[in-house]
Amino acid sequence: MFLVLWEFEVKPGCEQRFEKVYGPGGDWDSLFRRDRNHARTQVFRDTSKPRVYITADYWISRKSYEEFLQAAGNEYKYLDSVSEELTANERHVGSYETIVAPCENP
Repeated sequence: MFLVLWEFEVKPGCEQRFEKVYGPGGDWDSLFRRDRNHARTQVFRDTSKPRVYITADYWISRKSYEEFLQAAGNEYKYLDSVSEELTANERHVGSYETIVAPCENP
């Protein structure tokens, strides 16, 4: 599994629109779900800073995510540009792969 995390600080008054665009069934989710290797997207809101959100995009593998970016690059860039009006700050937290347990020696 491959996980991509983004943190967003949403502009005041844009919270509801942000949740619609980034949340389940929203523009980003719809774009990602077109790819069979997209596992799911989850959106989290910070409990102490209600305008701060984390998005967690799960992919089958890093390779499948990279292939998606290649194939849907123009759509991704366009959606990113129109979504920028909702946020004051955006930060790529990181990209993570699951750890495969090493084989035990007999």
